Amino acid sequence: MSERTLAVVAAGLGRPSTTRLLADRLGAAAAASLRERGDTVTLVPVDLRDHAHDLVDNLVTGFPGGRLRGVLEGVTGADGLVAVTPVFNASYSGLFKTFFDVLEPGSLEGRPVLLGATGGTARHSLAIDHAMRPLFAYLRATVAPTAVYAASEDWGGDADPLTPRVERAGRELADLVAGRAPAVASDPYDEPTPFADLLAGG
Repeated sequence: MSERTLAVVAAGLGRPSTTRLLADRLGAAAAASLRERGDTVTLVPVDLRDHAHDLVDNLVTGFPGGRLRGVLEGVTGADGLVAVTPVFNASYSGLFKTFFDVLEPGSLEGRPVLLGATGGTARHSLAIDHAMRPLFAYLRATVAPTAVYAASEDWGGDADPLTPRVERAGRELADLVAGRAPAVASDPYDEPTPFADLLAGG
């Protein structure tokens, strides 16, 4: 039996948010699958809207404030990651991209990630493959094969098209997490980027 932590990041701007709802369902499905294996699981929800100003400050200064630093450490130190964004203009939101822009290089390398997205119509579902997967490939994360897109029509009604996809994606993330040794907490700022390199970055 292992102790596992899953960070559940949602970039929804509203409250309540279908992006948050989808992220929570994906996280719960992955946690349930891990618990079936005998693991104990802690879910760490992260709402990026609560850290928008801190993220902008980080972009400008090159350093995270205390509150944001704790969030970044929680995400990069987790055994697995659920990452869900609303789709704007056929891609992930600017807030979502900003969060992953400020992570230390290499901090998600090999980390199991489950992708999700929400939007008004099913026409935007390709944003997962055209935008999100390339982003996490660049970050060298290990992305679960199944991603889940939820359009407006997927919520409510008699049919429930989301549950089978959510459960399958959750199992896949659990498989990836179970195949790794439990994460060991570390400080990604133990070896910060040299100041000269920060200045050269513009």
